[in-house]
Order: sequence, then C-alpha cells, then structure tokens
Amino acid sequence: MPSFNDTVNPTPFGFFDSDAAFQTEADAMVNFVKRKLGDDVLSVELTRKEIWACFEEATCEYSRLVHETKIKSDLTNVLGTSTSNDYTNKYQKQTLEYAVRKAEPYAQEAYVGGSYNATLGYFNLENGRQDYDIYTELRDVVSGTLIYDNMASGSKGKLKVVELFHFEPLAAQTFLLNASNITNFLATNFNYESYVNSTVFYVLPIFEDVLRRGMLESAFRVRRSNFSYEIQGSKLRIYPIPTTDLQTGKMYMKVLKPQDPLNPTAYPTDDSINGISGPSNMLLGNLPFTTINQPGRQWIRQYTLALSKELLGLIRSKFSSIPIPNAELQLNGGDLVSQGRDDKEKLQTQMKEFLENFTHTKMLEADALAAENLQKQLRFIPMPLGKSISIG
Repeated sequence: MPSFNDTVNPTPFGFFDSDAAFQTEADAMVNFVKRKLGDDVLSVELTRKEIWACFEEATCEYSRLVHETKIKSDLTNVLGTSTSNDYTNKYQKQTLEYAVRKAEPYAQEAYVGGSYNATLGYFNLENGRQDYDIYTELRDVVSGTLIYDNMASGSKGKLKVVELFHFEPLAAQTFLLNASNITNFLATNFNYESYVNSTVFYVLPIFEDVLRRGMLESAFRVRRSNFSYEIQGSKLRIYPIPTTDLQTGKMYMKVLKPQDPLNPTAYPTDDSINGISGPSNMLLGNLPFTTINQPGRQWIRQYTLALSKELLGLIRSKFSSIPIPNAELQLNGGDLVSQGRDDKEKLQTQMKEFLENFTHTKMLEADALAAENLQKQLRFIPMPLGKSISIG
C-alpha cells in the first residue's frame, strides 16, 4: 500500500503535504482511524486519501480556533498595519495606537489635536450691517475665495465653527503675576504684617498664574467690551452693529469642513486607512504542523477520528442494508453520522473553552488574582525578630 510520500496529491488542498512531521503522522493516522472504527473485525469503507483529507481538515480547524484567540488578543495592536504582514506564530509588541486613534475625535472637539485641519476664513464687516452668512460670505484667508463654494462636489456639508476672532488678543498682565505684587495684594487685603528690614517670599504653584490669567481675560471680555456675537444656523450676528472705522474691516473665523473618515486632512498620506481593518484581513496562515505541540496533535487526532466517523456514516447511509444469503446486513450509517457530529461539537467546545483562558485579558486577570492571593499568603509568614518587611 503506497505511503503518504508516494501518493500524488494525497490531500485536497496540500497545505501540509511538504511538512515532514505531517507526512510521518499521516501514515500512522490511517492505522489509528481504521483500528478505532473496527477495521480488524469489519472492513472500514474509507480510503487512505479520505482519511488524509480528514486529517488535513482537522489540522486547519485547530489553526482556526487558535487564530481566533489570537485575533481577540492582538487585533487592536495591528489595525492599520500592512495587510501583507504575516502574524502567524508571532508575539508582537503591544501599542496604544488603537486607544489614541479612538481619542482623536475627542481631541478635535477640545481643539487640542485631531485628524482634521481647521480652515481660517474671514468676513468683510460693513458699516451698519449686523448679519452675515457663513456659507455665502466666509472667504479663505489665502485665496480669498468662498470656502463653501471651493469645497469639492459631493463632499459639501455643514461647516463647524471652531473659533471666532472677535476679541483682540490680550497680552499677559505680568504686573499682576509676579510674586511681589501678589505679596502686596495679600498683605493689603488679608492683613498680612510686613516687617521692617525683612523680606517675605511666598512660593506659589504655577496653576495660580494660569488661573489668574484666565480670570483677567474673562474680566476684560465681560467688563471692558460691549462686543459680542451669536451664531444660529448659517447666520452670524455681530453686536453691536458696526458703525465706526474701528468696528469694520476683517473679522476672522476658524471652521472645520465636513469630516471624511477615509481622507483625514491632517494625514494626507495615511497608509493605515488601507491597512488591516478587522479580523477578516489580518494575515494568519495555517499553523505549521511541525510547530504544534503534543496536546494540540492529540486534539487533531481525535478530531480526525470524529470527521472520519462522520464520513464513514455518510457512505454507509447510501445503503440502509446489504442483501446476503438468506438475510440482510443492516448498516449503522445514521448512528455513525450522529456520533461523529457529537464528537466534533464536544471537541470544539472543549478547545474554545481552553483557549479562552489564554486571551491577554484573561491572563491579566489570572495574574492579578495570583498576586492578590500571594499577598494574602505572605501575611501568614512569621516575622523573625520583628525586623522583616511585610507586604500588604
């Protein structure tokens, strides 16, 4: 009887035909399956190629289950990377790229980053005119063209106002921020005593200066300026109505154009858009049979037997009985199909439950529990001479 190496196209797909360990296991698998199905007593109607096909399928199924666990653990680290990168049997470094990318829209809303550039435009304020239209009058500061009209056809949408430069920038009020003036302020208002021929220094945190600067800006806006504005829909209303030369001229507005998740303006050459997008295109090939350890191989043997049992049942189900002299031989095809499918389901369930314990999340939970239990155990260790260091 020809061996695996002597057979042309021994398996349907040939995924493992060149693997030396698979070749050796394949010949032994034929004897294993036939003996488990009772070939020594009653002939088993399975060819060697049929058993090898089941063997190949079982190995692919083992790879699938293992890779599903890897996808659960590592997908967030490889999103956006090249789809040509093969992650089979590789333990890549962890990154926070996924978390940072998820946080970018929040940074955009807070005006401290994001994936989209803001566009700076301006209005030409007119004497005696209070209302202006953002979509028909806001012009680009560089080209002077209308921002909305200059947007590409098919991508026009709502402009989001980021900032309106209606108030004149304020210089830092250094005379109120230095330590000596704060000291005088405290002494004057809170009855701090000053001593002759002595110097008193107060160490104040940086946030004191930051808060004071914000307070000054708010005070200038509220108390020293009557200028304001409101935006409703596409209309901008200026308060008060510009009437003098100082109130007319250009007023600047920063806006965000409609955001296209496939074309972020801040990253015009972002190749990660076309990289790995999910579990469907993360490259994970079949595990080389040589690298599979003995527990894995034993699972593959049992799954091969279950597949072979189901296949034998399907073959025998084609004939419910075979006539023989003075009687009929009843075949057990239906029972074999049912047993084979039950065995497959049990093996898959057991393997899934086993692998679920080895996702990164589950392993971190197990390590945390082990560390907690270790601390509890260390508390019962006696302290020699009362000089040891306890933990917990």
